[in-house]
Amino acid sequence: MSEAAFPLLSLIIFLPLVGAVIVGMMRNIALAKEFALILAIFELLLTLLVLQLFDSSSSDFQLIERYTWIPQLNIEFLVGIDGISVLFLPLSALLAIVAMLASWKSTHHDPRFHFALLLALQGVTVGVFCALDMVLFLLFWELTLPPFFFLIGLWGIGAQRRSAAMKYTVFMLFAGVPLLLAIVLMATNHVTQVGGSIPQDLAFSLPVLLETTLPDNVQTIVFLLLLFGFAVKAPLVPFHTWLPTTAMEGPAHVVALLTGLKLGVYGILRFTLPLAPVAAVEFNWALIGIGVITLIYGALIALQQTNLRRLLAYASVSHVGMVMIGIASFNFYGIQGAIFQLLNFTLIASSLMLISGFIQHRLGSTDVIHLGGIARVMPRLTCFYFLFALASIGLPGTSGFPAELMMIIGALNAYTGLGIAALAGAILGAAYMLTFTRRAFFGPIVHNHITKAQDLRPREFALLCLPALLVLWFGFFPNCILDINQITSEAWLSHMLSRASP
Repeated sequence: MSEAAFPLLSLIIFLPLVGAVIVGMMRNIALAKEFALILAIFELLLTLLVLQLFDSSSSDFQLIERYTWIPQLNIEFLVGIDGISVLFLPLSALLAIVAMLASWKSTHHDPRFHFALLLALQGVTVGVFCALDMVLFLLFWELTLPPFFFLIGLWGIGAQRRSAAMKYTVFMLFAGVPLLLAIVLMATNHVTQVGGSIPQDLAFSLPVLLETTLPDNVQTIVFLLLLFGFAVKAPLVPFHTWLPTTAMEGPAHVVALLTGLKLGVYGILRFTLPLAPVAAVEFNWALIGIGVITLIYGALIALQQTNLRRLLAYASVSHVGMVMIGIASFNFYGIQGAIFQLLNFTLIASSLMLISGFIQHRLGSTDVIHLGGIARVMPRLTCFYFLFALASIGLPGTSGFPAELMMIIGALNAYTGLGIAALAGAILGAAYMLTFTRRAFFGPIVHNHITKAQDLRPREFALLCLPALLVLWFGFFPNCILDINQITSEAWLSHMLSRASP
């Protein structure tokens, strides 16, 4: 592990948090919004600097920062990045900027608090990706809840927005309990393994816990607790019900953050499987089953939807199932494809949700019965929608293609039946996206208000341009992504298989 000469990761974690406090205290609303945006852009530049400093030829954690936090329990402020986490930093920072720009004119009620919450969410999200101490990770994990609770409850568009905010928060708080139990079990197990005493020999450091032997019975419990906690956030069936509700009631830019930042699946990849590799291999059938059920169920329900926002929510659930299949394949292609697809969520799923918000703002609804002929009056919006929709179904030339192809190849290499299920999910994905597109964007204009709808404004056009360019760039040059996490993916897989082998 390489130590950082400068606390760059701490800076990108705490800069938005400090900025959120400043924005909340500023009296001038226009100045507060501009300050928040400038700070978010500066955050993006800092994350790009982290990416520039990252050495992709090493699988070790890099830019390590270690500070004493709670010495009585051996809890540290320990942060670092590797090939799995490093790309999430700039993409999550970009998503925060897009969310700010998308809500620039539409947030009329207490905009300072709104933008302060977006900045705070940006900071704690970076903390989730960087934390290498399990208690620190859980702290950042739980700190994502207050911003989402207020953003959904105060600025939602539906009549049940407060209920949706409470449902999301209750689900996430409930999921945090098994995570805490698993962390305590691993820390106390370390004491047993080294023959030490509590609390002097407790260990919460991820690098230490990765090298600590977990007895099979304890490992099974830890695996199930971590899997359950992260499955709720992912979300995986049957813990997915909060997402469609939130998609219908919450503001589009906030739902874009929820669908773009798949922290639950990241947690499964980062913590659940490496910390309990024997149990992960033993219960591989359960991972595969959950992935297949989530993939097919989400796609079949999406086929029945007449509302774009709800369709995108179930599409997101289905794509999470595909990622789980890639992870459960336990081979190089599946793992790299899964990481690639998680990165795609920040570009594709979030952009589609933002476009649905633009439609809602103009037409008052995203239900297909109120649409039809949109392409005639909003050609620019339609072009962006088409690009992201085709990327969502994995069209060659978009970033969705290499990610989906690698996951399908990984599934086929693992089990033929699993590959067939992945292919079926991909076909269903194309079916629900293209069917809704035909009904909503083409055909005759049957509602007069559609003819008066305004196409994308310059600000909206600009905020969709960068994600669109990245989707095309990563589609034609996927090695920009694959080369960065190749060594880390190989090391991750080697760790899993070597620890799981008798």
